[in-house]
Amino acid sequence: MPKQHNQSTGFEDFEDFEAEFFANDEEANEFAKLLEESLTGEGASQGLYQVGDLVTGTVVKVDGDDIILDIGAKTEGIVPTNELTDDQGNLTVGVGDTVEVVVDRGTGPHDEIKLSRRKAIRAANWKILEAKFEAGEAVTGKITEQVKGGLSVSVMDIRAFLPGSLVDVRPVRDLTRLIGEESWFEIIKMDRRRNNLVVSRKALLERERGKAREELLTHLEEGAVFEGEVKNITDYGAFVDIGGMDGLLHMTDMSWKRIKHPREVVSPGDLINVKILAWDPERERISLGLKQLQSDPWENLDRRYPVAGRFQGQITNVTDYGVFVEIEDGIEGLVHVSEMSWTKKNLDPRKVYKKGDEVEVTVLNIDVERRRISLGMKQIQQNPWEVFAAEYPEGTRIKGPIKNITDFGLFVGLNDDLDGLVHITDLSWDEEGEEAIKKFEVGQEIEAVVLQVKPQQERISLGIKQLSADPWETFFATHKKGDVITGTVKEINDGGVVVELEDGIEGFIRISELAVERIEDPRTVAKVGESITAKITQVDRKTRRIALSIKQKEKDEERQVLDQYKADSSSAATNLGDLIKEKLAQKSAESDAE
Repeated sequence: MPKQHNQSTGFEDFEDFEAEFFANDEEANEFAKLLEESLTGEGASQGLYQVGDLVTGTVVKVDGDDIILDIGAKTEGIVPTNELTDDQGNLTVGVGDTVEVVVDRGTGPHDEIKLSRRKAIRAANWKILEAKFEAGEAVTGKITEQVKGGLSVSVMDIRAFLPGSLVDVRPVRDLTRLIGEESWFEIIKMDRRRNNLVVSRKALLERERGKAREELLTHLEEGAVFEGEVKNITDYGAFVDIGGMDGLLHMTDMSWKRIKHPREVVSPGDLINVKILAWDPERERISLGLKQLQSDPWENLDRRYPVAGRFQGQITNVTDYGVFVEIEDGIEGLVHVSEMSWTKKNLDPRKVYKKGDEVEVTVLNIDVERRRISLGMKQIQQNPWEVFAAEYPEGTRIKGPIKNITDFGLFVGLNDDLDGLVHITDLSWDEEGEEAIKKFEVGQEIEAVVLQVKPQQERISLGIKQLSADPWETFFATHKKGDVITGTVKEINDGGVVVELEDGIEGFIRISELAVERIEDPRTVAKVGESITAKITQVDRKTRRIALSIKQKEKDEERQVLDQYKADSSSAATNLGDLIKEKLAQKSAESDAE
């Protein structure tokens, strides 16, 4: 019966693979057949030995490809020379030496006896393995190849099967990386007759891991540093065996610099030093850190990279909202799309830059607490609005094509991809903006005056009506409240009369101010086109409104006539009195003389 240890080994996972594995081992099967014949008596002759017997012979002659041995039979035995040579092809025996061999075939009285040293070694190794199996001792072996369901292992020159489920304490995705590795194994099943040998690497590793775990727990604490082996890698981190226990090394704790995948930093099998960041005994969870063993590049960063300083960097990532630039190992800053160009507002970074580009940037802001750096590219160049303001101060006349017309004004193309806005209120002195804007079209070359430049807001205000003097200011300079002025009736409505005083200057006479007497309809006292004279009763510079009144003018005129009449009447009375007084005085003088 085949021997196997009574333990959970997962045979149900590999028995099919095991049968196929050993069925393909021709040499081992031949030896197993000889062994079976030896044990059952099949194939035996009347000679001294049977096929499969282990015998000791003495070298009597070396004859080319054969070595002749005396095994105590009537006929000498023959061993192939290549079975008694070392790796360099040198003979390992000489005449007179004794050698253990296996009877291969030919045991009759007149048969030539064929012997095998290789099969003798194999038989001896099987005995050793059986003893170790019975004693529960581990054996060493070398992993030679990957086979269906697991790996092939050479144990004392005997081909053993290592099921994939028994390779390690955790699943191994890539078995090929173990080929060529020498390790200790535990024999979990063996059948010498059928030449079956199944081993486990997992069983030993579990025992070793248990011992290491006990030792680890006595030293495990936050802040401690351990050497560990990277066992498995996921999209979010790596699991590291620190000696009996696995800890998670999260991707964010691998490097101070930005990485997209853990494989950029570690690979399975790497031996690395890690720091215990957190240890939860109840849940037996360990959080590890790698970057924490390195100096934090954010320390004193504002001293190394002062605001407004200019530095070279390499683009590490390109997005639709900007690019990330590494200015030193582990230090990346964002150049937002709004900080790339002074004038190109709809810039797509993905069409201009690519990963690996070397660029010059300036530091705009550093937030050490949040570990964020804001960088700029456009600041490397002069602010074109500041350049424009210096070259074209307020009041300067400038020409350019109309690039766009909107409900609120005209955009005029200037130098260096700058645009200026002529607001709808700055188109004409005497026309409403909605009417004035209809006279312009895209592409039309126009002249305008620079009204205001705001570099911080990136705005340039232009005016067209400012090309000529403001007729209102001229009017206000020569006319004031109380003046009497003559104009032409331009429009009549129910509320009153619009009077054009000068070109582009209008005044308004309310219906109540058209005459001293009550007026029901302005049209009864005024006609469009006729001349009319009124008094300026109100001037509003801010709203540019002039209020006129015929009633006030007429009242003023009546008051002047009355005042003049009173003045004239008073003067006449005074002269008559003086004359009477004079006549009375003369008469008195004449009386006294008589």
